[in-house]
Amino acid sequence: MGRWYELQLGRDDNQTFLVTSPQFPEVTTYGESRRDASKKGLDAIIEAIAARIAAGEPIPRPLAKPPGRIAKVELPALIYLKVALYMVARETGISRAELAKRLGVHREQVDRLFRLNHRSRLDQIEAAAEALGVHVEVGLPKNKAA
Repeated sequence: MGRWYELQLGRDDNQTFLVTSPQFPEVTTYGESRRDASKKGLDAIIEAIAARIAAGEPIPRPLAKPPGRIAKVELPALIYLKVALYMVARETGISRAELAKRLGVHREQVDRLFRLNHRSRLDQIEAAAEALGVHVEVGLPKNKAA
C-alpha cells in the first residue's frame, strides 16, 4: 500500500487554487499557490481520515505508487502507519477492545494508536500490527547515485 492521495487543483475565481480530492469528497480547501494548496490539501486529507477513524468509517486506500503528472500528497510516515493499522483492524473485524486484550494494555493506549495527532512510538505500532497478524516493513529508496 502506498502513501499517496490524489489532489485536484483548479484555479478559483479569486486567483487562488481550489483543492479537492477524488478519494475524499468531503475535502475542499484552497491555497494561494500550488505549494500552499498542496500543503492545505494534505492537512484536509489528514483531517478527513481522522474524522473517518473517529466515526469507524472506511478509509480509501492510498495510491499504490506515486502517480506521474497528477497532483498528489504523501502521508507522513507515522500517520501512514496509523492509517494502515486502522485499516487492517477494520478489515479483520478486530475491535480496539480486542486489540487491547491481545496487547495486554488498557483500551486508552490502543485508542492513542489511532489518533493521528498523537506521537505513538514505532515499537507500539509494530506490536499492534503483530497482534493483528501483519508485519510492519520499513524501507528506503535505493540511492540512485550509488
